[in-house]
Amino acid sequence: MKKTDYEQFAGKKCQELIQIQERFRAQFELDSYRRWYYDAELALLRLYNNDEDQIYLKYIPIGTFSFTSETWMWSWFNEHSVEPNKGSILAVKDFGIKNNYTKLTGGTFPADEFDCWEFAAISLDMLDGIGLYRVSTEKLQSYFLITAVLDENLDLKNPKGFEESFDTYKGMELDEEDDFAAWCDECERVRMKYNGWNEDSEEFAKIKLVCEDCYFELKDFNKAE
Repeated sequence: MKKTDYEQFAGKKCQELIQIQERFRAQFELDSYRRWYYDAELALLRLYNNDEDQIYLKYIPIGTFSFTSETWMWSWFNEHSVEPNKGSILAVKDFGIKNNYTKLTGGTFPADEFDCWEFAAISLDMLDGIGLYRVSTEKLQSYFLITAVLDENLDLKNPKGFEESFDTYKGMELDEEDDFAAWCDECERVRMKYNGWNEDSEEFAKIKLVCEDCYFELKDFNKAE
C-alpha cells in the first residue's frame, strides 16, 4: 500500500528525530535523572536526583496522550494547559491546514503512541527545538519540546529579587543601543560594593544571555511583591 504524503512526511521527521534525540540525551545525560517536576506557569521542567544533581529545561507543551481514552490532545486545544507559550504549537496546526494533514489540525482525536512521537518530531522540526522529553503518569503522557537548558543552580522556591537597568515591560521596543538587563539582590549588593559594574562585580554576577520570554518569566518570579 502506498504511503500518504503525511505518512512519508511524518516518517522522515521521526527518522531525523532519532539522531537529534540521541545527541540531546547524551549531551545532557538525561537518563541519569530519576525524578522530574515541572512548573507549568513558567514552562520549566526540572530533572533531578537531589538539590546538587539537577538540570532545568525550558519547554513548549506539545500535547498529551491519555491511556484511558487512547486519545491525543494538542496543547493549544487543552484548556487545562496553563503554559504561556502553548500558542507556539499553533504553527503546527497552520502547517497542517495548508497541507491538508488532518492529524495536525484536530484538537483531540483517537491516537496511539507512535502518532504521538510523530507529532513531537514534527513540532521539534518546525519550532527549532533542541530535543524532546516525555513525562508519564499513571493515566497521561505529556510531550514537551525542549527549547533551552538553564543554569542548574536555578531556584524555583526562593525569589532572589530583580534589579533592572531601566523599567521594562514585555513587548516594549528598545533603542538600538539598549538591551534588557537585570540582576538579583545579591548581585546588586556586590555591584554597590564595587561602585558599579566592573571586572570584579561582573565576575561575581557571571552574566548570562537569555531570550526575552525567559527574561520576563524570571522577572515575574523574582521581583518583590
